[in-house]
Amino acid sequence: MPYRDAPPLRSTLRRNIAALAARLIAEEGITDFGLAKRKAARQLGVTEGEAMPNKAEIEAELRSYQALYRDEEDDERLAAMRETALEIMQALAVFRPALTGAVLEGTATGFSEVEIDVFADSAKDVELFLLDQGIQYEHRDIRRPGPEAPEAILIFEWDEVPVKLCVFDLIAERTPRRNGAERARFAAVEALCNAPPAEEGASDA
Repeated sequence: MPYRDAPPLRSTLRRNIAALAARLIAEEGITDFGLAKRKAARQLGVTEGEAMPNKAEIEAELRSYQALYRDEEDDERLAAMRETALEIMQALAVFRPALTGAVLEGTATGFSEVEIDVFADSAKDVELFLLDQGIQYEHRDIRRPGPEAPEAILIFEWDEVPVKLCVFDLIAERTPRRNGAERARFAAVEALCNAPPAEEGASDA
């Protein structure tokens, strides 16, 4: 009998961890989904690896949370961050930029960054371009280096909006992101900005 009860219990644990992780992301500004779910699991006293939710499950809980607590100010902030993303993508057009992350997905909070992927022969090309434009940036450590990781992560502000620029080599443009996150080109983001909330949606193009 205990064996039959295990799957529902595991499912409930996953849901509880995902829900708490979503709340931590929304309220504490945790941007790393892995960190959020590990912290949620610790708070719930869960050490069973199989009970850990995936990113999609946490995103679903985050959307549910925001549907309850999101207000007009949050919607205005999201719209402004998407407009900022368009400005940055236009400025960096030579590097074939693609928007990704919470601003694209519609789950951005007051702690979120505008996350943009760019593609170049060398990260130095992007750095020199930013400096020529008078944009001061900082390097952020790459937590999980590897063949699918960006060559550099550059952090800067654009009209006081925090921006995270991930620089990949040209080959990576044809490779899906390691975390499965979507990418959207300029036209898709522009359409997203112009679409009513009920019609939101974007894809790599």
